[in-house]
Parts: sequence; structure tokens; C-alpha cells
Amino acid sequence: MPPAPRGAVVCGPSRYLREDERIHIADRLREKATMRQIAAELGRSPSTISREIRRNRTVLHDYGTWYYRPHAAQARADARRPRPKDRKISRSGELRTAIQEMLDEKWSPEQICQALRTRFPDRPEMHVVHETVYQTLYLQGRGELRRELAGALRSGRARRKPRRQAQQRQPRYSHPMVMISDRPAEVEDRAVPGHWEGDLIIGKNSGSAIGTLVERSTRYVMLLHLPADHGAEAVRDALTSTVTTLPSRLARSLTWDQGSEMGRHHEFTLATDIPVYFCDPASPWQRGSNENTNGLLRQYFPKGTDLSDHTPEHLLAVADQLNRRPRKTLGWETPAERLAKLLATAS
Repeated sequence: MPPAPRGAVVCGPSRYLREDERIHIADRLREKATMRQIAAELGRSPSTISREIRRNRTVLHDYGTWYYRPHAAQARADARRPRPKDRKISRSGELRTAIQEMLDEKWSPEQICQALRTRFPDRPEMHVVHETVYQTLYLQGRGELRRELAGALRSGRARRKPRRQAQQRQPRYSHPMVMISDRPAEVEDRAVPGHWEGDLIIGKNSGSAIGTLVERSTRYVMLLHLPADHGAEAVRDALTSTVTTLPSRLARSLTWDQGSEMGRHHEFTLATDIPVYFCDPASPWQRGSNENTNGLLRQYFPKGTDLSDHTPEHLLAVADQLNRRPRKTLGWETPAERLAKLLATAS
């Protein structure tokens, strides 16, 4: 038979290589074509071709050579495709026991995976990535690991927390937000006082809260009394009454997270002429001073307690004690001393 004219194989919509494409790969390999030439002819990525050959070739261990057979490659790919598959941990009793022992020692999945590679350097069947351990734990109801999930993971969550992409998030408030990326540069370097970070610390059963304000330049702390309600209107009123006691040069901006308590942020800005900048979702480090201060405040207001029991006078005393505490980041000055110096210089 005369040779068939060679042309590019039409690539269908499937994400998987078809058998005719594997035949084309085998033919072109015999003709010493490069991976990129084959990929261009098939309309595939070069990494797809190299991965296909690496995974489905037949290696002759005695001779150190390999060959690629398209029908055998197709059979291997078909055998791997069915779902669901048995997980690696469920297939190996030795691996399952080793992981269970380290879970009993309160090790994290990532620590477990590194320990397995160190303990069994020449046994790849005993190596897993931490995602494999996580997936097995979250499916532990199927009996793959005999463990109470809440005790096995430090987060204490028995279900995975879904992570949505930023573009999939719905607008948080009815009024447009001004994001932290639009905040003036003077806020970032902490050179100019009057830029504040804010948040709420929540009490028992989310029934009470205390508002926290931290000045970025001096770390000066102010607390908001919210005994009965920490909704948008209550937070707006508490913020307004607090910041109006400040000199104008100490009331330049406020940075907050995207909590529902800031639903009236535009009304606060209209009442005080203080712009509010919002952090990106799940980015607490963008309010680092406030997060650190909230940790310090938990010494006074432990988690799981009723925060409505604290009077405004007590909140003022706690803030005063923090403001008189020397800070390493301020050269061992106190926030009150640093604020007094700034006010004296400005006057």
C-alpha cells in the first residue's frame, strides 16, 4: 500500500488523549520527531506529550531502554481513569499504621509526610503528600483512618472550609467599598499619625462584642463599648462618638475588615469625614497592629466569656493600661508617650 499522507491529527474537544493520537505519537517517535513537533501536530501542549510518554511507555529494566506502544498506552490510561479510586493510605496497612501513630502524637499532616520521607528514603510506596492525608482524614467515616477528626487536626474542623475565588464573591455591602489598595501611601509607612485599624472581639455565643481601635503610628488603643448589640448601626454610632473626641490631625482614616458590622460605613464617613478602607478577604495581616492588639486584649477578655459584663469605665482602664505598656516596636516607649510627643510636635 502507498504510504498515507501525513498531516496534523484533528484534536477533538476531549481533554484526554485519544487512541489515534497515541498512534500518531508512536509513529512520530519512530521517525525521531521532537516532543514539540509532535505537540504542534496534535494541537497539544509539549508537556502533555512528554508526560504521556513518561507515564505510559514500557521500560526494559535489563537493558535500560524503553519503547512506546500506543495500544498498550491506551489500555494503561483506561485502567487509571475509573473513579473513585482506592486511596494510597487505604491500600497499605503499614503506611496507615505509621500515619496513625504520628497523628496520635498530634503531628500535622505536613510534618507526617516529611517524617515518612526521612524514615523511608528508599521506599516511595511509603511517601505521600500532605493533601493525601487531609483527604483521607476528611473521608475517615469510610474507615480509612480510625480517628476522631476533630482531635486529629489542629483546626478542630470536621469539614473542609470552602475557599471561593475572589471573583466569585458577592458584593459585601450595598454601598461601594474603598479597598486597601487605594489607601494613601502615607498610611503604609506609619510616618503620619491619625490612621487607625479597627475590629471587633466577640464574646460568648456571639452575643456581645467590644470594638477595638489601634493607631498605626503609635499603637495607641481605644475600645468601643457594645454591650447589647454589635450590628452595623450600633458600631456606626460607637465609632462616631469615639472618633469625634479626637483632634482632627489624629482622625485621618480607618482600616477595617469586611465584617457585616461595617455595613453603614458610608454613613460613618459622612458624619466624621474619615474615609474607611477595607482589607481583602481572608487577609488579617493587612491589619497587623490591630490583630496583635486583639491578642493582647484576650488576656483581659478571654474567649467564651460574656463581654457585656464589662463597663465603659473598665474598658477605659484596660486601654489605659495597654497604652502605658512599653513596646519594643516603639523603642521601648509607651503608646501614650509616643502620642504625647507627636501632639507636642504638631502644636
